[in-house]
Amino acid sequence: MNTGDIPEHVHLVGAAGIHMSAIGQILLTRGHHVTGSDLVASEHTHRLEALGATVYRGHAATNLGKAELVVTTTAVEPDNPELAAAQAHSIPVATRPEMVQRLIVDRDVYAVAGTHGKTTTSSLLALATVRAGLDPLFLLGGDVRDLADANARDGSGRVAVVEADEYKGAFLHYEPHLAVVTNIETDHLDYFGSEDAIRDAFLAFGRRVRDGGTVLVCAESPTAADFADQLQAEGARVERYGFEGAPANGSDLDWRAVDVTVNGHGGFDFSVRSGGEELGRVSLLVPGRHNVLNATAALAAAVHAGTGFDAAAKAAGDFHGARRRFEVIAEVHAPGGAITVVDDYAHHPSELRATLAAAQQRFPERRLVGCFQPHTYTRTQYLMDDFRTCFEALDVLYLVPTFAARETPGRGADAAALVEAVERPRPVHLDSLDEAVECIAGELRAGDVFFTLGAGDVTSVAPRVARLLASRRNDRA
Repeated sequence: MNTGDIPEHVHLVGAAGIHMSAIGQILLTRGHHVTGSDLVASEHTHRLEALGATVYRGHAATNLGKAELVVTTTAVEPDNPELAAAQAHSIPVATRPEMVQRLIVDRDVYAVAGTHGKTTTSSLLALATVRAGLDPLFLLGGDVRDLADANARDGSGRVAVVEADEYKGAFLHYEPHLAVVTNIETDHLDYFGSEDAIRDAFLAFGRRVRDGGTVLVCAESPTAADFADQLQAEGARVERYGFEGAPANGSDLDWRAVDVTVNGHGGFDFSVRSGGEELGRVSLLVPGRHNVLNATAALAAAVHAGTGFDAAAKAAGDFHGARRRFEVIAEVHAPGGAITVVDDYAHHPSELRATLAAAQQRFPERRLVGCFQPHTYTRTQYLMDDFRTCFEALDVLYLVPTFAARETPGRGADAAALVEAVERPRPVHLDSLDEAVECIAGELRAGDVFFTLGAGDVTSVAPRVARLLASRRNDRA
């Protein structure tokens, strides 16, 4: 049976996107007729097609067919022919977050927001609730290896786990039972315009938590800590999490990661303390101290959802992370030591620092080589000072042309400007992804760890480099 007030035939404009494909999967599970379109095919459009959707390449008015509702992403321009056709034929149009809210309206929503860490935290929360038998609905911003490489599931339980992004106020459409805020930093100034507007948007999100609900905030982020204090002063139920020691603003922590130590898997072991009680020990496979915080948030949210701490901790110990989050693509054997190829979504300076710090911890004494693709011209410009120093953990850095996404070059700074700005290591500028594959595969040596870094199509470089390295090794054999 299809869903309530959602009509039979739904058309998705921008169906290749990770979030739009999640919507499509849930609609198909519920028996709706789904069509869609995008400029290029992707693994997500292939997944929708395998489930029964029809996905067109390119945008055209005729793609709508007999659609009764059109869902669109924020990346789609208003003059898109499918949106124009919907308007001309009085077909209702919903934005992606509006559609998500319609899918989760009858659930207890656990919404994970923050400038960084949303996908990892929401993925681990989804895994914990699945493993605990809560049969959740979830919509995530990444495919999760431990959830059958899925980014969506339409469970029949009360819990809905949603990755709640802030861009264009998307998270302001949700009404969470519990809201997680992992951090608040400067980003998306192309939309928000100022840091004050970003903080105001997060405050508005926090105020959307239902009566009796909870806002769970990372006290390690100064701006998020201020946000928590303001919401609490307004009467909201706020809980804070962070590391052992004095938290930001002197606020007491409700969930505390203590006795944090490096383990033999390349991750961290730690205990969680709440209300003066030590709940248990956790052993993570995923590297990086930032993931201790992400896991603490997910564990706290899972306990709120009813998993019990032990079940959630066991899920955390089995968690391999979401795709494109420190994802090891290949180990290419070579005389003198293997070359490890890793792909990571990091594209903000804070994310890059965290990822590369995790790389130093995970791969001590090995040479770290990175290929970074800037994501949007505006972000490169307004975060230029932070970009200057965020690559210092790398031994070698290659920069490729900017992934423009929704922008034109005149909106800000390009990769060439970033090449001039980055202080250490001095970058090597490459003109294309094809050139990057050839150049980097020729320069890597035994024992190196190679990272592709960025939110755009630089992700294609990692497997191509791995294949080329393997091919050249076989040719020499």
